[in-house]
Amino acid sequence: MNKRSQPEQACCAPKPAIRDRPLITASQASGLMGVFKVLANDTRLRLLHALVRAGELPVGELAATVNMKPQAVSNQLQRLTDRGILESRRAGNNIFYRIVDPCVITLLDQGLCLAEDAEVSQVITI
Repeated sequence: MNKRSQPEQACCAPKPAIRDRPLITASQASGLMGVFKVLANDTRLRLLHALVRAGELPVGELAATVNMKPQAVSNQLQRLTDRGILESRRAGNNIFYRIVDPCVITLLDQGLCLAEDAEVSQVITI
């Protein structure tokens, strides 16, 4: 696996290793499924990556980055905000977004790593 730079903020509060935890409950599994559903969207993933790279961006710049209309981007940003992943602030006519859940940065980084490693594995086996 590639070495990755660590996110600037700590992810979650210290917890036991996942293998040492009790089996997740149906309710916990449902909550986890909700997180993955929100993240399982190519536009949202690209918006999150743009925000990781920039720290904070207004809707117009995010829209230009992903080559979409600002209204469509705003709809996707609202879903991420509703989930507690992003926060916004208004400055004049602009609304700026930033990631407030550092665990999402770690998850995005690990997911990208898995996808890249899977790509390399497919090329090697062909």
